[in-house]
Amino acid sequence: MTIQPPTGYLGTDGRISSGPAPELVAAGYALEISDAPALHDGLLIADLAHVIGLLDSGLIDTDIAGRLLRALLDMGDIPAEDFPYDVTLGDAYNSRERELERRIGTMSGVIHLGRTRREAGRIAFRLALRERLEALALAVARLTRTLGDRAEDWSDTVWADVTYLQLAQPSTFGHYLAAFAEESARHLPRLRAAHGWADVSPAGSGGVAGTRMGMDRQGLAQILGFTTVGRNTRDTMWTIDGLLDAMAAATQTAITCSRLAEDLQIFASAGFGIVTVDASLCRASVLMPQKRNPYALSVIRAGASTLIGRLTGTASTARTPSAATDNWLHSYGEVLSSLELSTRLVDLTDAVVRTLSIDSERMLVSAADQQAIATDLADELVLTTGMDYRSAYRVVGRAVAAALESGSIISPESLDAACREVTGDALPNSSEAINWASLRDPRQLVATRTETGGCGRDSLAAELASLRDIVDEQQGWFEARRAHEQECLGALRTRANNLATPSI
Repeated sequence: MTIQPPTGYLGTDGRISSGPAPELVAAGYALEISDAPALHDGLLIADLAHVIGLLDSGLIDTDIAGRLLRALLDMGDIPAEDFPYDVTLGDAYNSRERELERRIGTMSGVIHLGRTRREAGRIAFRLALRERLEALALAVARLTRTLGDRAEDWSDTVWADVTYLQLAQPSTFGHYLAAFAEESARHLPRLRAAHGWADVSPAGSGGVAGTRMGMDRQGLAQILGFTTVGRNTRDTMWTIDGLLDAMAAATQTAITCSRLAEDLQIFASAGFGIVTVDASLCRASVLMPQKRNPYALSVIRAGASTLIGRLTGTASTARTPSAATDNWLHSYGEVLSSLELSTRLVDLTDAVVRTLSIDSERMLVSAADQQAIATDLADELVLTTGMDYRSAYRVVGRAVAAALESGSIISPESLDAACREVTGDALPNSSEAINWASLRDPRQLVATRTETGGCGRDSLAAELASLRDIVDEQQGWFEARRAHEQECLGALRTRANNLATPSI
């Protein structure tokens, strides 16, 4: 059966007999129309695919399809900022419908066959969402590589790692950065999972229960470059859980950047003075000429906090009724802009790490602090004397406290005194085997960390090599998906142009 264009056209108002109240326009419609630039290209693609789907299903003939496609393609030549979007019409789709009717009259009504405006919007949103997820994932891959490269650069740069900003153990700054590279890499499968939701096609879903038009949903999905179709049309059209997954992945990514930025801001402060943020990422004070504020780090931290707030707001709307617009009213703009913000923060963090400089001599001095060797000294007591670790811990803790109180260094004599005070007995004679020279050389201590994941040079090199393989696989997947999608959308435009009635 071929459907002919209607002889009369019912406007978008239907049972609504008056225009929108200005308060509704200001509070609701203006919000919807603000999403138009992000959905602009996707709405065109959704319309082109729908017309071709109607043609392939035998619901319209080639003449109608050609005239519709020509009008749509001509509209597609108008940039979003120049398109006649009218805030009083609300949803961006309504302005497009009005423009299509202006160009070809009542024939424009054919485009609604078997489809709500919401279906077109959902398609446009998923197209925009998957594109931004891919952009963020590729940015994360770049950051992870940069962290890995700098970790390799500083794999021999010994420093005293800190916990609670207190001296902990001798390590390398490369090992410290590698920890952030590992965390960064874990965001890639999260983004990939979120992409899986975005890569499900709503095309051919109709309003809620499906459509009796018999549209080829699998065919439409292939045309649009989607991997599959939704298993349930109501779920595909109205669910919001995938939006939370996307925003959570973007927020977690930004939190990683923020945690590193906060560390670096502390390490760049006068109290530490072990890193320097590149001048291009700093900002001066207009009053204090000596100031060199690492402004980029504040931008990263503020951005992460903003994303946490947006995620919370979007999660709040998810608990509304299952098929209601309030789930979605803010979602298009909030979700898409959040992914864009996260991508900018990742790129900025990449620039910070890539251009970071360090004071390796000052780091080595901190690593040589006798507090940093305390754990190794306790280990040595266990290995040389057979003392249980808790007793060794208490002996060394007392020796450190005594050294700090007297301004001296820990020695065999002070360690023996601490042992007498803690245990009531002298150090066993076997303690003479303790290698004090190696304990006081943090580079030698680092070299003993040979276990998997440790800070020893070979262990770190093996970790970074395997991490690059992980990033290669994830990056390759996202690049392949992007290439496939672009190929499908390019083929859609080519077919639409071939079918379109020539311009007069």
